[in-house]
Amino acid sequence: MKFIDIPFEQTTAVTDAILAVLALACSLYVLQVGRSDRWKAGVWAGAFGLLTVAAILGTIAHGFQMSAATKDLLWQPLNLALGLTIALFVVGVVYDWWGQAAARRVLLPMLAVGVIFFVVTRIFTGTFLVFVIYQAIAMLFALAVYTWLAAKQRLSGAWLMAAGVLVTIIAAAIQASQAVSFTFIWQFDHNGTYHLIQMIGVILLTLGLRAAFLAKKI
Repeated sequence: MKFIDIPFEQTTAVTDAILAVLALACSLYVLQVGRSDRWKAGVWAGAFGLLTVAAILGTIAHGFQMSAATKDLLWQPLNLALGLTIALFVVGVVYDWWGQAAARRVLLPMLAVGVIFFVVTRIFTGTFLVFVIYQAIAMLFALAVYTWLAAKQRLSGAWLMAAGVLVTIIAAAIQASQAVSFTFIWQFDHNGTYHLIQMIGVILLTLGLRAAFLAKKI
């Protein structure tokens, strides 16, 4: 395969690769810092790990020249990874709101929802709207939960978690709009911009998780 020669796609691939490295590092860090609550750490590490897989596949899809059929084949596991990422994200939010017992009860149903999302993307191919709706519902739920937990001072790091979710929503809105493009040394379109902003969101979420885990050790 040859590297793609479209500038926007090149920066999208590079930022996807950086996001993959960051998400993997955060996944491993959460496992390390979350030893006081291994179940919760496993859920969030799994979410970041699946994001890593999706970003790696995105790097390949955007960074190399390939046939439409090959790209479509590559997008299938990518969409599945994204669907399961958001599913585990919701499980993590439920844990922080209602506790481990509730999170355990919703784990399998949410994973099933992630798979259903993937099936829907196969039925309604060629549209990003399905993912936008799925992600928006999950992120708005998470934003409401973490804002409430922060206001009530019920969870250390809740404001960081809320900020991470808000940044993720902003990133998703920019990607969905498909209207953002700029040049700063390299050319960025809505996808590359999404990756840059999403990195900030991932870092904020990781810092929020760190604060919660460290508070639990005390």
